[in-house]
Amino acid sequence: MVTVEDYRSDFENEWCPGCGNFGILEAMKAALVDLGLEPHQVLIVSGIGQAAKTPHFLKCNAFHGLHGRALPVATGAKLANHALTVLVNAGDGDCYGEGGNHFMAAIRRNLDITLIVHDNRIYGLTKGQASPTSDLGMPTRIQPEGTVSEGFNPLAAALALGAGFVARGFSGDKAQLAMLIAAGVRHKGFALIDVLQPCVSFNHIHTHGWYKQRVFDLAAEGHDAGDWNAAMAHGRQWGDRIPLGIFYQEQKPTFIDRIGMLQKGPLIDQAAVAFEL
Repeated sequence: MVTVEDYRSDFENEWCPGCGNFGILEAMKAALVDLGLEPHQVLIVSGIGQAAKTPHFLKCNAFHGLHGRALPVATGAKLANHALTVLVNAGDGDCYGEGGNHFMAAIRRNLDITLIVHDNRIYGLTKGQASPTSDLGMPTRIQPEGTVSEGFNPLAAALALGAGFVARGFSGDKAQLAMLIAAGVRHKGFALIDVLQPCVSFNHIHTHGWYKQRVFDLAAEGHDAGDWNAAMAHGRQWGDRIPLGIFYQEQKPTFIDRIGMLQKGPLIDQAAVAFEL
């Protein structure tokens, strides 16, 4: 039987003490154990950033790629080997900024992967400039008078693009986050889990305490995850009350289901095809 110890890496972790990434890491381990997945059955792909270091601290298959380019790698891996459980770890800047075009393409393709975005609303690795999810007017080390761009809403964007699984977690609630990650993996198709993650070094507004005063569980308030309109309304909700949980879930054909060649099985199991020039 798989245990958390099976996923424990020997790499030294140098995240800042109190960083929300620790909660996400522990929730991921708990989810993978709950799913009964052995380390060799799992691939974790990441780009660049503090969030992208997550694969270093999990003992399983890993690919550490370029900034904003984790999703294309995950796409290739899943097309080649359908049996792999593929998760992507990215930061809000990594995924919604540099990787924004790949984010949109992955939703439209509905590939069977789980995207976990460590959303701290700031660039943590490069020392505190505004990220795509920083609120309009939010002061940062680089923009001391406040950001001049509207904040990007990943949940509303994912819903508008037709994502089949859209959820939000909080690194301070590891039990709920582990449940969301496991549900995202079980969902056959693209799953987005945006995780509110305090950055103790560069974001002194959205702290652990700030979130604890505002977050609430959608399921506890009777939200129907099959209601797209309700999901969009909750996805646009921000401020004094911030919803967590599964906003929307709909099962539909995946990218692999749509490609005839892949109905014969994963590419790794298919004989090489010779083409004559």
